Amino acid sequence: MPLALLALAIGAFGIGTTEFVIMGLLPEVAADFQVSIPTAGFLVTGYALGVVLGAPLMTVLGTRVTRKRMLMILMGLFVIGNVVSATAPVFDVMLAGRVIASLAHGAFFGIGSVVAADLVAPHKKAGAIAMMFTGLTVANVVGVPLGTYIGQSVGWRATFLAVAALGVIGLLGVARLVPDQPRAEGVRLRHELAAFRNVQVLLAMAMTVLGFGGVFAAITYITPMMTEIAGYSASSVTWLLVLFGLGMVGGNLLGGKFADRHLMPLLYVSLGALAVVLSLFTLTAHNKVAAAVTIALIGGLGFATVPPLQKRVLDQAAGAPTLASAVNIGAFNLGNALSAWLGGVVIAAGLGYTAPNWVGAVLAASALVLAVVSSTLERRTATRSRLIATHVPEPAAVPAAQH
Repeated sequence: MPLALLALAIGAFGIGTTEFVIMGLLPEVAADFQVSIPTAGFLVTGYALGVVLGAPLMTVLGTRVTRKRMLMILMGLFVIGNVVSATAPVFDVMLAGRVIASLAHGAFFGIGSVVAADLVAPHKKAGAIAMMFTGLTVANVVGVPLGTYIGQSVGWRATFLAVAALGVIGLLGVARLVPDQPRAEGVRLRHELAAFRNVQVLLAMAMTVLGFGGVFAAITYITPMMTEIAGYSASSVTWLLVLFGLGMVGGNLLGGKFADRHLMPLLYVSLGALAVVLSLFTLTAHNKVAAAVTIALIGGLGFATVPPLQKRVLDQAAGAPTLASAVNIGAFNLGNALSAWLGGVVIAAGLGYTAPNWVGAVLAASALVLAVVSSTLERRTATRSRLIATHVPEPAAVPAAQH
């Protein structure tokens, strides 16, 4: 594997860290800016909405320059956003910094995947893309817990400065190690948008929003839930996030392994189990050991849905997958934004720090319903196509020539 993949993995590591680390630092940020925990949750919502808007926008704009240059621009945006967050004098400025950083997220993974695949032989493309995404996975095992520890020990601003430094390393790595590649061909927007007329594409994206949203409803408020309800110290949140990250790694590997062969059954099992586990989290959150196990299960079940959901979108938008793929990355983050906001609403309503778990359970169950609907429609369409194919009328016989 070429060293250029290491530069992409470092960028992915930084992006993954800045996306998730805020959840371990919400109490510190809220206290510093003198806002409530639900208000601080807008830092999660704002980032997620930035990815939703930035993924398709930056992907289209990225066709105007070489891929290497676009990756450098994206890492530059990422660095600027994290520096703004780290030095923000007021909450609104920090929120703006989060949005700036989020614009790099979706397009970096979309364009980076193409670059990674082009760096290796055809039979190694999947491995190259997986190596880049390893940075995102490792971020949740190492970067997020370490960033949480730094934030709680030195101050949350130090965490975002450290993440910005990672972005600088990633930017220099791309500049030095990623070879120049020809400018990407222009996106035919009309052709790409046609994929969104396919109801199966829309259903798959809706499943993405609701399914992954179920995870973030609980995890966004994991710090106050564990400290106020389970009785953990603030410093223990670090290793709880490690458990969540390990669950993510395991779930992602299992999802990737079975998505090609048993995509819809995998979605049924993972979404159904996720809804059940999130429901139980309202009870297990009161016990330290049970809460720790539940957090690992949420990470595993939640990320077991990622490979099949992404593959579902690509399969259904096979004729024009570029924009659909980028939008689905945004859909994951739309789910994050929706669930973080709903979780804040139920907490602000006085329902307690475990109430977001019920929100997550409802979202995951709704995604399961959509999966069943999608599969049912697909079977009916296939059956209708077979019936039409078997009842094609025979061509009329040509009368014999008269002599």
